[in-house]
Amino acid sequence: MDEQSTTTSATDSPSRLRRAITGPLLYAFILGDVLGAGIYALMGVLSGEVGGALWAPLLVALLLALLTAGSYAELVTKYPRAGGAAVFAERAFRNPLLSFLVGFSMLAAGVVSAAGLAIAFSGDYLATFIDVPVIPAAMVFLALIAALNARGIRESMGSNLVMTAIELSGLVIVVAVVAVFVGGGGGDVSRVTQLPHGVSAAGAVLGGAIIAYYSFVGFETSANVIEEVKNPRRTYPRALFAALVTAGAMYVLVGLASSAALPPGKLQDSSGPLLAVVEATGVHVPSWLFSLIALIAVANGALLTMIMASRLAFGMAEQGLLPPVLARVLPRRRTPWVAILVTTAVAMILTLIGDLATLAETVVLLLLFVFISANVSVLVLRRDRVEHDHFRVWTFVPVLGILSCILLLTQQRPIVWLFGGLLLAAGALLYLVSRIVTTRIGRRTA
Repeated sequence: MDEQSTTTSATDSPSRLRRAITGPLLYAFILGDVLGAGIYALMGVLSGEVGGALWAPLLVALLLALLTAGSYAELVTKYPRAGGAAVFAERAFRNPLLSFLVGFSMLAAGVVSAAGLAIAFSGDYLATFIDVPVIPAAMVFLALIAALNARGIRESMGSNLVMTAIELSGLVIVVAVVAVFVGGGGGDVSRVTQLPHGVSAAGAVLGGAIIAYYSFVGFETSANVIEEVKNPRRTYPRALFAALVTAGAMYVLVGLASSAALPPGKLQDSSGPLLAVVEATGVHVPSWLFSLIALIAVANGALLTMIMASRLAFGMAEQGLLPPVLARVLPRRRTPWVAILVTTAVAMILTLIGDLATLAETVVLLLLFVFISANVSVLVLRRDRVEHDHFRVWTFVPVLGILSCILLLTQQRPIVWLFGGLLLAAGALLYLVSRIVTTRIGRRTA
C-alpha cells in the first residue's frame, strides 16, 4: 500500500462540521471503537464455536478486516465527506436506491451494535455494582451516551481518549494475571489448541471468525467523522492500520490467556467472561475494579458507534437520502442533534431483542454488504480522478476483500439472515416513502 498523488494537491474540502480530530485522537477513536466493540462481551460466545482455540478466529478476523480497511483508506482519503460507504456507493454506481441501502445497512449496523453493547453493559459487569433489570438499564445508558454525543465532538473525543486507555489497561490486566497464574503452575496451556469434538478445524475457525469479526468492526465508523479530522489524507491511513494491528495483537494475547485460564464451558456460562478469567487466576484484582474497566470499555464502544450512526444519518440527509431534518446542527455545538435523537431512539427499541449473539451476528451481516460495496467501489472509482493527494491500496486487496466478505456471508445462521432482511426491507420502505413525500412537496411548490 502506498500514498500517491492522482493530480495536483488541493486543500481540504469545506465542511459545516468542526475539524478538531488530530492523528492521536483519531487513532484512539478507532482503537477505542474496535476494542470496545466486543472483546469484553463475546469471548464466551466465541468459545462455543472454537473451544479453546480462541486466538485462531481472532487472527483470521484481523486479516480479513485489514483487507477491507485498505479499501476504506483509499476511499475515505479520496472522498473525505461524512456519509462513508453511502458516499462511495453513490459515486461508483449512480443508483440512488443502492446508495441508500448501503448507507442504511451501515446505519442499521450501528444502532444494532449500540443496542448489543448496551445489553452487554447492563449484564454481569454492571451487576457487580447494582442489580437492576437489563433492558431499562440499557435504555438509560443509551440516553447518557446521546447526551455526551450531543455536547460536542471534541468532548466526545476527549472522553474516548481516557476510556480507551482504561479499556486497554483492562486487557493488559487479563494477560498479566494469567501469565502469573500459568507461571505458578495454574491453568492449562494445552487448551489453546483444543477444538470442539466432531467439528473440522477449518469449519470451527471460520464459524468463529464470524463472531470474532464483530470484535474488529468499528474501524469503518471513522469514515463518518472524516470531515472533522485534521489533514485527513495523511492522518487517516496511519491511524487506521495502527489501531487495527494494536487491537489484533491484544485480542490474540487475550484469547490465549482466556483459554489457558478457563475451559470453554465456563467461559460460555458468563456474560462477563473476562471478569471470570481474572477471578479464576486467584490473583488479587478486585472484581469491582475489573468490572468498572469493562463497563468503561463497553461504554466507549457504544459512544463511538453512536457518533458514527448520527454522523452517517447527517451525511445521508445532506445527500437527500434521508429526510433533511436529520441534517440539523446545533448552532454552538455544531453537532447533528436530530440525528443523535433518532438513532438513539431506534437503538433503545432494539435492546428489547435481548440476545447479544444474534445482535452481534446481524451487525456483521449488514456490514459485510457494506464492505462488499466499498471494495467494489474502489475498483470502479479508479477511473475517477480527484484534485488532491490520496492513499492508494494495491489492486489485489479489494479483490480479496470481496471474496472474504462472500465467504463470511456463507456462514451466517438463517435467523440472522431473517433479522437482517427485515431491517433492509424497513430501509427500502423508508426510502420509497421519502421519495413519495419529496415528489409531492416538489409538485406543491412547482
